[in-house]
Amino acid sequence: MLKSRLFWPIIVLLLILMINLFVDSSFFSIEVRNGHLTGSLIDILNRGAPLMLISIGMTLVIATKGIDLSVGSVIAMSGAIGAMTVASTDGTGLVPLFMAIGLSLLICTLVGSWNGLLVSRIGVQPIVATLILMVAGRGVAQLITGGQITTVYYDPYSYIGGGYLLALPFSVFIVAFVFFVAVLLTRKTALGLFIEAVGSNPDASRLAGINSKNIMLMVYMFSGFCAGVGGLILSSNVMSADGNNAGLWFELDAILAVVIGGTSLMGGRFYLMGTVMGALIIQSLTTTIYSIGVPAETNLVVKAIVVLVVCLLQSPEFRRKVFGFGKVKRTGEQKEREGVTLS
Repeated sequence: MLKSRLFWPIIVLLLILMINLFVDSSFFSIEVRNGHLTGSLIDILNRGAPLMLISIGMTLVIATKGIDLSVGSVIAMSGAIGAMTVASTDGTGLVPLFMAIGLSLLICTLVGSWNGLLVSRIGVQPIVATLILMVAGRGVAQLITGGQITTVYYDPYSYIGGGYLLALPFSVFIVAFVFFVAVLLTRKTALGLFIEAVGSNPDASRLAGINSKNIMLMVYMFSGFCAGVGGLILSSNVMSADGNNAGLWFELDAILAVVIGGTSLMGGRFYLMGTVMGALIIQSLTTTIYSIGVPAETNLVVKAIVVLVVCLLQSPEFRRKVFGFGKVKRTGEQKEREGVTLS
């Protein structure tokens, strides 16, 4: 059980939730209000939905030995495009809603393909290619909104991030759908094997007949798509668009969620369920920090410490040296043989 990638993330998540229980005895209580389930656990799922989405896309990018630093800016772009599309509507009909969703996701997928083209075709280093869009994308988002916070008064738009379906937040169903599609494509088809092969050794995978360039292009497009969906959820949840602050530092939280989930930054094997657990840990930790009254200025420090602890616990070498887990027990015959060899 200790060897499972999900063991330590689950333990840490339970510990964080138990800390909340000591602070607030009603933390695990879930109530029904106006036909909706409410409670701290539901809030964690709802507020963590955007992070889970972009972390899923980030997982596939990192699996190819890449990185996507632009997802935070793409979130800002998506929210700006969606909000500006419905900002001038008269508030009736669903056509503006579908236009906002379609336009936002299309543009975000295209900018993701831009990252993929730079990395796969031109050969730019992933951190440099996505850093370009990280800077330019937020500038584009501010240009779209005119540098102002744009408020939306179109009620159907709020359903994306603030609506409910079957008593649960609609954003949870969006995450579940994207996660299901990602798992279906990567674990029930050969696509997942191709992604891991490209991340492990792109040259060998190319010689084996895998088009590594198209695989890298596709994962960056998917990352842009996931960031676009996350941006729509964030924007509709607050019914506004902020090109300057929307999605700020989300790229770092997404990378941390992927690493906590057990996916190596060196590429290769990836764990989508572990990534979702990592995102839940980060969101639960943020909720815990605010609930126990930790000063806001120490938020990032506390988060960094917890992430470091999780990563160390996941390291077999660290557990072997500190706790003695995984030590090989030698028999008397083996010790005798070793003694003969040394002598």
